Amino acid sequence: MPDKRDFSKPHRRYNPLTGEWILVSPQRTHRPWQGRIEEGTVRDMPEYDRECYLCPGNKRAGGDVNPLYEKTLVFNNDFSALDRAPSVFMHGASPLLRAESVKGTCRVICYSPRHDLTIPEMDEPAIVNIVETWMDEHEKLSRVYKWIQFFENKGETMGCSNPHPHGQVWALDSLPTVALKEDFCQKEYFAANRSLLLQDYLGTEEKNGERVVEENDHWAVLVPFWAVWPFEAILVPKRHIPAISELNAREKKALARIMKNLTVRYDNLMQTSFPYCMGWHSAPVLKEARRYWQLHAHFYPPLLRSVKIKKFMVGFEMLSEPQRDITPENAAGRLREVSDVHYKKKA
Repeated sequence: MPDKRDFSKPHRRYNPLTGEWILVSPQRTHRPWQGRIEEGTVRDMPEYDRECYLCPGNKRAGGDVNPLYEKTLVFNNDFSALDRAPSVFMHGASPLLRAESVKGTCRVICYSPRHDLTIPEMDEPAIVNIVETWMDEHEKLSRVYKWIQFFENKGETMGCSNPHPHGQVWALDSLPTVALKEDFCQKEYFAANRSLLLQDYLGTEEKNGERVVEENDHWAVLVPFWAVWPFEAILVPKRHIPAISELNAREKKALARIMKNLTVRYDNLMQTSFPYCMGWHSAPVLKEARRYWQLHAHFYPPLLRSVKIKKFMVGFEMLSEPQRDITPENAAGRLREVSDVHYKKKA
C-alpha cells in the first residue's frame, strides 16, 4: 500500500531501532532566527603542524612521542574515560542508589599523517586504510570486551579538541544505554518476523527512494524516517553483516567510496568542513546477538539552516522528546541535489 500520509503538518514518527518517538514540525522552518549565531569561519590547515599533539614525530600531551607514521596511527588515549582495572562497588542500602564496576579502554585513531585532510578530502585508498584499522581494532578488542564503539567528533562545533582528523574507539565490558535499546529492539523484531529489522527497513526505503541519499552494490545511505538531527544519515550494508570486522574486500572499497561521497555532499551542502558526530554500531560480543544484529553507522550533523545556525537540543527536546523542523524527505533531497565532487576541487 502506498504511503499517503500528509507530512506537511506536525506529527510524530517512531524509531523502531530504539523504541523512541520524535516530534516533526515542518511549519517551524518559517520562523525568524534571533538566537545564537556560530562563527562559521573556515581555517586553512597546514599539512603538518609542529604544535599538534597528533602529527607525526610530535610529542603528545601525555608525554609520548608519535612515530613517523604514514597511514593510520592508533594509541591508548592519554586521558582515558575508562580503566582496564575495574573498580569494586558495594551494594547500597537502597535499590534506588545503584552503581556497578566498569572495565574498558579508550584508543585514538589518527586517520592519516596529514593535518589538513578530513575524510571528504582523502582519496579512497586512504579511507580504506581507516576501514581496515576499524576492522583490526574490532577484531582485537572483541576478544576482551562486550561493546566496541568507534566514533568521530568532526569539527569545533562538535567539541573536537584537536583539528587533526581522528576518531576514537572505546571498548567496555557492559552494554551502554543506546546499545541496550538497539539490542532489545532488533532482538524483538527478529523474534516476531524472523528477519532483520534494518534489512527490512532498507528494503522498504528502496521501494520509492525518497529518503535514499546514495547507494552502491554493497551499501546504502539514508536519512532515516525517524531522523532527529537536520541532516542525519544512517549507513547500512546490503547483506547481513553483524560486525565491522567481517567486511570482505569489495565491501571495504565500496564503504570507502560511499563514505567519501556522503561526506563530500555534507561539505558541499554549506560550502564548509561540515561538522558531525558519527559512529559504528556492531553487534555486541554475544553469540546470540549475531543472528539479529545488523552493522550500521550513524551520522549526526548539528547544522540547521546555514554554517552559522545549528540545531539545539533544549526545552521540549530535553524534557519530553526530540523535535525537528525540516522533514527527513526534504533533507535527503537536498543532499542528493549537491555534487559528490568536493567544492574545493571545483575552484
